Amino acid sequence: MNQITQTAPTKEEAITIALEKLKVSKQDVTITVVEEGKKGFLGFGVKPAVVQVTVLKKEKVEEVPKKEEVEVENIKQVDDIEIKSPVLVMEEELPQIEQTNELAVKETIQYINEIAKEMKIDDLVISEKREGKFINLHLNSEKAALLIGKRGQTLNALENLSQLVANKFSNSFIIIKLDVGDYRERRKESLEQLAERMADKAVRTGHKVEFEPMSSFERKIIHNALSARIDIETFSVGTDPNRYLVIEPIK
Repeated sequence: MNQITQTAPTKEEAITIALEKLKVSKQDVTITVVEEGKKGFLGFGVKPAVVQVTVLKKEKVEEVPKKEEVEVENIKQVDDIEIKSPVLVMEEELPQIEQTNELAVKETIQYINEIAKEMKIDDLVISEKREGKFINLHLNSEKAALLIGKRGQTLNALENLSQLVANKFSNSFIIIKLDVGDYRERRKESLEQLAERMADKAVRTGHKVEFEPMSSFERKIIHNALSARIDIETFSVGTDPNRYLVIEPIK
């Protein structure tokens, strides 16, 4: 068997499995990426990677080649490189694209639009506002509830992923903030009111009160809302994404 087409969740896994089946090393084959594969987002748009691995033919050298033969061999080696897939050539041989904050914002917006399409949201409009290192992206759609998710979980996840995309292309430190409608402000007000109620409950019962897991941003809102109170203390417990906040009365 000199050639195999292999499917796997990622390109790297597909190559590894193919090499094991062919019982050869990576230096002995040419690899063509048929399909890069997609991890998807929240279960949408997942596609496996597909690669085609071909074993190179080994030629016996009986005598020292002449100058002309060496030149031909060099040309053959160049041909071997040229038949690689554009993806592999880009990863291994082409220089990195110059990183700029303008490019980071452009790529981030494009990424969010792609995710929205996977979620069957085709009316998304994104507006941009910059405040120093903060890049505020405001999302508008008739399907806003899908972008927000339960207690903002989808929006928070999308914001974290967008930050990763921005970091890949930016040339200085920037922070991506996403909002849908006025959700962030409404959520902040709701958390502040909840914080006061739970603090009063802790003092009234004399027992600590635990919140459900929240993002670091939302835990910070509660910490700040209760920072002036001298009858309770707040602290966080656990590790993300299951880290939660605790209010404990001071006796």
